[in-house]
Amino acid sequence: MKLSQPRIPPLAESEWTAEQRKVLAPIKDSQPFYNVLGTLSRHWDAAQKFTVWAYHVMGETSRIAPRERNPHPARGLVVPAEYEWGQHVIFAREAGLTDVEIARIKAGPDAPGWTPFEAALLRATDELHHDSCIGDATWKTLAERYDDLQMMDVVFAVGQYHLVSMALNSFGVQLDAGVKGF
Repeated sequence: MKLSQPRIPPLAESEWTAEQRKVLAPIKDSQPFYNVLGTLSRHWDAAQKFTVWAYHVMGETSRIAPRERNPHPARGLVVPAEYEWGQHVIFAREAGLTDVEIARIKAGPDAPGWTPFEAALLRATDELHHDSCIGDATWKTLAERYDDLQMMDVVFAVGQYHLVSMALNSFGVQLDAGVKGF
C-alpha cells in the first residue's frame, strides 16, 4: 500500500444519511469492497455519478467479456494500486482466470503463455498508461476480434481503473478484510 492509513476514511455507519444507508448498508458486510465505496461516499454527489460509470465498465453493459475485462486494467506494474490489484484478483478468479494466469499478468504482455489477443489486451493497457494511446499494431490485433464499441470499452476500462487507482492511492483506501494485495 502506498499509505499505511487512510487520508480520507470510509464513512462510518453513524455518518450515513438515510439515502446513503439504502446504498451502503447492503454492501457493508457482504461485499469485499466497502472501503472504496465508503470513502467515495464522503463526496456523495460525485459518488453517485461515479458508480454509474464504474458499473458500466465492470458490469453487464460493458461489451468486453469479464475474463478479458478484469486482468488488463489492474495490471499491477502499470498502475501500482494495491487495492485495485487485490479486488481484481477476486474478479479475475470469478471470471475463470487461474492463479498462474493472474501471476502472469504482472509479467506483462511478453510473458510466455498468452495468446496474441491476450497479449494485445495487456499491451493496450501499457500503451494507454505510457502514451495515452493504443499503438497501431496493438489496435489492429484487438480490432480483428473487437468491434468499435468493444475497442471503446477497452480504453474506458483502462482509463477508469487508472482514475480509481490514483484516487485510492491518494486517499489511502485500505484493503478490505479478506482481500490480499500484491
